[in-house]
Amino acid sequence: MTDSATSLRRAERRAAGKRLREAVPRESHAEWTPAPGRDPLAILRAGDRGRLLELIPLRHERMRANPFAFLRGAAAIMAADLTGVPVPGLPVQACGDCHIGNFGVYRSPEGLTLFDINDFDETLWNVDFTVDVKRLAASIAVAALGQGEDKARKAARAGVRAYRQHMRDLADLGPLAIWHSRIDLEREIGRFGDGNLCRHLLRKAAIETSDGLSHGDAPDLDPATTQGDPAKWRIADKAPTIFHEGENGLTEAVQEAAEALRAYPRSLSAERHTLVLRYAQRDVAFKVVGIGSVGTVCAVGVYADADGAPLFLQIKEARPSVLAPLALRPFSLISEGQRVIDGQRIMQAASDPFLGTAQCDASGRSYYVRQLKNKKLSAVGEILAKGGAKTYAQLCGTTLARAHARSGDAAMITGYLGKGAAFDEAVAEFALRYAHQTVADHAALCAENA
Repeated sequence: MTDSATSLRRAERRAAGKRLREAVPRESHAEWTPAPGRDPLAILRAGDRGRLLELIPLRHERMRANPFAFLRGAAAIMAADLTGVPVPGLPVQACGDCHIGNFGVYRSPEGLTLFDINDFDETLWNVDFTVDVKRLAASIAVAALGQGEDKARKAARAGVRAYRQHMRDLADLGPLAIWHSRIDLEREIGRFGDGNLCRHLLRKAAIETSDGLSHGDAPDLDPATTQGDPAKWRIADKAPTIFHEGENGLTEAVQEAAEALRAYPRSLSAERHTLVLRYAQRDVAFKVVGIGSVGTVCAVGVYADADGAPLFLQIKEARPSVLAPLALRPFSLISEGQRVIDGQRIMQAASDPFLGTAQCDASGRSYYVRQLKNKKLSAVGEILAKGGAKTYAQLCGTTLARAHARSGDAAMITGYLGKGAAFDEAVAEFALRYAHQTVADHAALCAENA
């Protein structure tokens, strides 16, 4: 948040944001051309350094699936492409990997079903708001490009317009009201206008629990994991994505993750530390997750109390954010794991109470820990995405505005964006250009591995 947020009134901050258009016109955001000598595959290979060698081929295989899969794994490439691009200089806590696949549905600690950003591996403070907006718009265009350029442009424009309009609504609120705003799924799905779809989504989102936790909270884990004597619970291997042992240091990685999970409670506040200690760690297994994380150390732990009440935790390696070169001003970090959980707490309307960190001195790896994502709720997000590109783009744009307004100056951002569609049109044009570049980059990766 800028110093002006506490020294200038809302109208003055809007006016200050409007003046920023003189240095960086809104129309200029349409402009982007590949830098001379641009080599996206070299950037991709540089990002493979430090990853587990055994899993790098799987990462590239997943990225070859289609252009959108490539974009998902190419956060570092896009960050490099945006380095040096003029920005108005309005800082927020940025998601960093803000594509439509990183939005989804989850259950708040109070039991509300919310729609929000759900991946923060690349999150970073003090990044201009346009960085996230452009990645979101590009992802919308890439996902919709198969339906034609016109639909891709319209969908991207709809997402940016929703961002601008919701930011304008939030700019009229006080800081506490902005902080407590949220995207309630049951209210938002009505915007799809399909009664059958709405009812289907609500059924999917309904999770019956007897102890506050769903026994379906563990995607891709064998149901037998949570049957019988809790002291004997084990995670079933499902190579190549879930396993206990493997080549090239994978077994050692599982062991390190298990040790880090045992150390993680020390990072929690007293009341949450007390809660975690009610559960005993029963088993830990390596779990290959999203495209961007393939090759990093990721594992899941299954926990239970003596009566079989379950808890599923995920531990993920936190590497330096690809956005580091885009920070408006340098600042120090406690650890990469702390960067991730701080970013999640700032951006999400209701964060996971089990968020914590751990360090491994021997390997130098930094980790963060969270609850394992809920399989049923993930399915709701997938259905939402298929409900209509334009409407889903609007939902994501609205959500991103709420997330940015919690750390950024909504009045200054609104002053810069304005009432008209100049910014929407410009970013939509950028998104279409970048979508075509992504198609070309994906083809280059496929040709390299042909």
